[in-house]
Amino acid sequence: MMGGRERRAVVTGGAGFVGSHLCERLLTDGWRVVAVDNLLSGVEENVAHLSGRPDFVLVRRDVCAPDALADLPGGPFDAVFHLACPASPADYLRLPLETLETGSSGTRNALELAARDGARMVLASTSEVYGDPQVHPQREDYWGHVNPVGPRSVYDEAKRYAEALVTAHRQARGTDTAIVRIFNSYGPRMRAGDGRAVPTFIRQALAGEPLTVAGDGSQTRSLCYVEDTVAGIVALTESDLPGPVNIGGDEETTVLEIARRIVKLTGSSSPVVFVERPGDDPARRCPDTALAREKLGWAPRVGWQEGLERTIEWFARRTTS
Repeated sequence: MMGGRERRAVVTGGAGFVGSHLCERLLTDGWRVVAVDNLLSGVEENVAHLSGRPDFVLVRRDVCAPDALADLPGGPFDAVFHLACPASPADYLRLPLETLETGSSGTRNALELAARDGARMVLASTSEVYGDPQVHPQREDYWGHVNPVGPRSVYDEAKRYAEALVTAHRQARGTDTAIVRIFNSYGPRMRAGDGRAVPTFIRQALAGEPLTVAGDGSQTRSLCYVEDTVAGIVALTESDLPGPVNIGGDEETTVLEIARRIVKLTGSSSPVVFVERPGDDPARRCPDTALAREKLGWAPRVGWQEGLERTIEWFARRTTS
């Protein structure tokens, strides 16, 4: 409670994968939540179960539009979570200008709302700011190895610029800000066709199709179940850390191994086939989460098998319904 009233939050990208889970967690914690989403990559179905609640509203609006957040219902707000942005390669390659605009104008609008209301503004950044890293595991003080004009640049540079803008706003105007760098989150509500490994492999395995592994599959990822990702975001919000803070899984595994695990857990007979690896695809991706563990008391709790089983079950229900 803030001054005898419920805490109030804005979640941009609130109908997205991570955004919808964050809305749910905040409501469970007693917040009133306004989700803002233009549904370019978000899905209204993700928050349909929340509609009708007196403590939740979905506002369909482009966060990049002038004054997009200036007249939201339910203010003043105590926290502004900026999660809006196409996050999968399929989306940001389809929406390159919108992705860059969300990192610039969208971030500025979120900051202006936070500054107006004296709210804490939390930017959802990404492990992509490290690019194809030459330091392993990736610590928050690593500057990254990013191709500014490569195929992934619209997303990488949108997030890097957003981090710079948030930092400048904090320094110049005293805005209470925090930056969370999210690593390879997965779970229910991912779109089957969004191009990311876990939902792609699950869809293919359930359909009995070959699992398409990029390159030779030796590139690594560190998966973090969405429930743990959201717990990290909330822990950062409740702290006074400005970040950036890495939130991600602590088990590094190859993409090929992820595919094999999904085949086994689904009981599929699907073979694995190898396809061309996308340009600038990171060879290794694993966070150093010492800062989150020490300062936030955060650590991932859902193991990969439990997380994948929950995710597969969700996809399977949608396939058979």
